[in-house]
Amino acid sequence: MADSGLPSHHAEENLRTRLSWFLSGASLITSIPALILMTAHVGFAGFASENGVTLLQATFMVAVIWALPANIVLIGAIAGGYSLFGAAIAVGLSSIRLMPMVAAFVPEMRGSRTRKITLLFLSHFIAVTAWVVGMDRLKHVPRDMRTSYFAGLGITLTLTNTLVVAVVYVLSTDFPPLVFAALFFLTPMYFLTSLWGSARDRSVHVAMVSGLLLFPIIHSIAPAYDLLLTGVAGGIVTMAYVHLAKRSAAR
Repeated sequence: MADSGLPSHHAEENLRTRLSWFLSGASLITSIPALILMTAHVGFAGFASENGVTLLQATFMVAVIWALPANIVLIGAIAGGYSLFGAAIAVGLSSIRLMPMVAAFVPEMRGSRTRKITLLFLSHFIAVTAWVVGMDRLKHVPRDMRTSYFAGLGITLTLTNTLVVAVVYVLSTDFPPLVFAALFFLTPMYFLTSLWGSARDRSVHVAMVSGLLLFPIIHSIAPAYDLLLTGVAGGIVTMAYVHLAKRSAAR
């Protein structure tokens, strides 16, 4: 009889431990990357308001699509009069970049008893900021608690930025357009520096540099397809670099 309460006590202690790690992940909302992302969503709220996107639509986009570049692409497609199919293709192409991030991040997050449905749910929150912060911090978290930790980070980032967009959208008439533009610009600068710093392979640097150099040229030739063609061209350059590097190493 004395031992009958042990399983319940163990489950309660495990729940408290998971809650503690969840709150630890949530506390990263005060980190520099998270604050920069919030300032960028201030700019996004103004961008959405100026292009006729409603408050409900803007907040829904942040919560459901989540990745900021995809949201910008969607608003651009709406403003450009794209069809529903065309807008979906544009958003899908802009989000393909997240696939290798998810493929690299999920094994770092998976524990010995992690369910697939948990990983599927948490993969929604994998975007650049969460990926960079998570890859840096997860190695210091016990493997069985990594899903709880990332859930705190990802869910808090999403909900907070959804709230930021809602509040700023309501107050957008009081913000000068130049302020929105300046805040908006912080995100690509942060993405570039953080991805450069977190790269584990030289090929990532080659891809970033080739994309930056090729984009102005491709934009001047085919402005309607500049992002897509830059991605393809940059990928070809990077694959060529990897192939040459392997050949050099094999000699």
